[in-house]
Amino acid sequence: MTRKDKIHKLLNDASNELLGFIKDSEFMFKDQNHWVPAVEIKDNLDLNFVAVPRKGTQYGKKGWVFATLARMLADKSLIEYPKIGSRAFYRSARK
Repeated sequence: MTRKDKIHKLLNDASNELLGFIKDSEFMFKDQNHWVPAVEIKDNLDLNFVAVPRKGTQYGKKGWVFATLARMLADKSLIEYPKIGSRAFYRSARK
């Protein structure tokens, strides 16, 4: 397996863990039609990181890792995502 393949496998594994967390969290948000707030996911999984080199300028940690993993799941139609105002929500895809 090449390094590229290994990295892609790790990212895929991480996205599947994210999906598992979303599914496990949905029951806590029954009153919101099982939509899990993105902030709940990012905070509980601590998925905020600085994305620029040390000498670069960024003000605080951002959710780019979470956004990347969520997009991977969305591209596979495994999660649904609405944005309401400035807040984002996720849940496993309903079939």
